[in-house]
Amino acid sequence: MNGRNRPIGRLGGLARGTLLNVLRSVAQIVLAFAVNLPLFILAVLSIAFIPLGVGIVLAPPVLLAIRAVANLQRTLAADWHGVPIPEPYRPEPAGASGPIGRLTWVLGDPATWRDLLWSLLNVPVALVFGVLAGGLTVYGLEGVLVAWWVALLADYGWGPFWMIGDFGAVGFAGTAVGGAVLLVLSLPGGGALLRAHALFGRSLLAPTRSALAARVQQLTETRSDTVDASAAELRRIERDLHDGAQARLVALSMNIGLAEEMMKHDPEAAQQLLAEAREASGTALTELRDLVRGIHPPVLAERGLDGAVRALALTLPLPVDVRIELPGRADAPVESAAYFAVAEMLANVVKHSAARRAWIQIEHSAGRLLMIVGDDGTGGADPGAGGGMRGIERRLAAFDGTMAVTSPPGGPTVVTMELPCALSSPKISPSSGTG
Repeated sequence: MNGRNRPIGRLGGLARGTLLNVLRSVAQIVLAFAVNLPLFILAVLSIAFIPLGVGIVLAPPVLLAIRAVANLQRTLAADWHGVPIPEPYRPEPAGASGPIGRLTWVLGDPATWRDLLWSLLNVPVALVFGVLAGGLTVYGLEGVLVAWWVALLADYGWGPFWMIGDFGAVGFAGTAVGGAVLLVLSLPGGGALLRAHALFGRSLLAPTRSALAARVQQLTETRSDTVDASAAELRRIERDLHDGAQARLVALSMNIGLAEEMMKHDPEAAQQLLAEAREASGTALTELRDLVRGIHPPVLAERGLDGAVRALALTLPLPVDVRIELPGRADAPVESAAYFAVAEMLANVVKHSAARRAWIQIEHSAGRLLMIVGDDGTGGADPGAGGGMRGIERRLAAFDGTMAVTSPPGGPTVVTMELPCALSSPKISPSSGTG
């Protein structure tokens, strides 16, 4: 029983494979002619209308639609043919929300122009590969069906098909054999042709060597900055421990020792030394707590970024409007980087801006954590001058994050920071016991 079913199962698998090749061929042709070609024409027209002003609004959505179709092609190439195609696009910079900013971002990305070239060339290429891949199955099936149909008519004595004589019989037999061969070859041959189409897509849609080299250079610089920042942070912790808590603990030990010696001779002086030691221990404990909070605030671990930023805003000597919409929590390193970035910006507001009000906006959208810190102060903030802003910029870059500063003289100052991340765990409501 199993031996008889095995050939039937193989024929069923062959039939399914050839049918998939035909359907995928048709899908690629439809995608090219019904989507690629119209979008390419719209993109060319919208770019041409940029000097008239209309293209400033039309070009970004059309080009992003082509990008979405290219991403669909990447997905199909990976799922159908095992050809992975990484995305080469540059992340949208912070502050590029306006029409001019979005247009500059999209047109300034070299991958946009490669998408346009792919949209044009994919029309004839998809047609050729699709017709060839599907044609193997269609022509093979046609040959077998024609031969079967002719043989069926001849079997019923329909003479016109046998008036051709022996040559006609040989021709019909050749048609049947040729059709069968095409059907057998349609599965590997059609798959190879469709894979060749996917490889063509990868040649235009994958990151170029220069883009990969630039990415490697960026990662190298980011890693170097991260190592330097980590080393500087360790030196700061060591300095704070040595100059602060350690010195107070040494003084505390000396005071306790002196109090032990003076307890027999001068109890009042010993009692005073013990009181000083108790005060010094409290100060050392406070400094240690501040140091720990500087490494990773406990409120951040307990309440997440939302609660930590709200608690931080309450400690400032000026009113701060806080608007945070986070449906979940990010990973701990990302939360820490985001918290300290906001904390540094708020510290700059207090120290340098002479502001009367400040505001914080944090939200998560399209896989990116957006943080905006602004104030109505005197402006003139410059991250290029170094200091805390430059350190935060390096810290965000370690996570592929960005920072944009708008601070004209006279204000206001708006700092926009973005971090790519996913919110992996749901936010716990206050009613759940987090306080």
